[in-house]
Amino acid sequence: MKPVKIYTKTGDRGTTSLFGGKRVDKDNLRVEAYGNVDELNSLIGEILTENPLPDLSQKLERIQAELFVLGADLATPKNIKIKVPRVTKSFTKRLEKEIDAWQKNLPKITRFILPGGNKVGAKLHLARTVARRAERAIEALTKVEKINANTQIYVNRLSDWFFVAARYVNKIDNVKEKTWRGRR
Repeated sequence: MKPVKIYTKTGDRGTTSLFGGKRVDKDNLRVEAYGNVDELNSLIGEILTENPLPDLSQKLERIQAELFVLGADLATPKNIKIKVPRVTKSFTKRLEKEIDAWQKNLPKITRFILPGGNKVGAKLHLARTVARRAERAIEALTKVEKINANTQIYVNRLSDWFFVAARYVNKIDNVKEKTWRGRR
């Protein structure tokens, strides 16, 4: 098998190819959306270097694979007849089950929780914010193109998942949550 060349020079003038061959500017909303997803995937890779709980590591690795599906879905216009994996409702349902399982053992939220805690918890809070940015980029894309509606729902739930996962790992590590007191 011939090795894949890392540089193609086809993007040197500010364009890139979507799945299906259509060329778009690198600041295209579709590219912005899947670029944010790529950044989130890289952040998960960084979180995994902290050797989080084995069960959490397994879930994070699954989410990395799901983010590749999400990226492919976003990089493929809906009308293209190329067969690519697409985000399905099952992705979101799995996240919801995991959120519900973690929530059972967490204290009730009565104030805004400040991001932080141990290293893994703090990075999971950061992942939540990157997921929210990806969600905003996907929302902007929906205003100009038809996309798979499951992508937006999945990323919205994924940001919730990161928030609850951060709370969960901090609780397991006996790190007290700090809350925002508001006006004093």
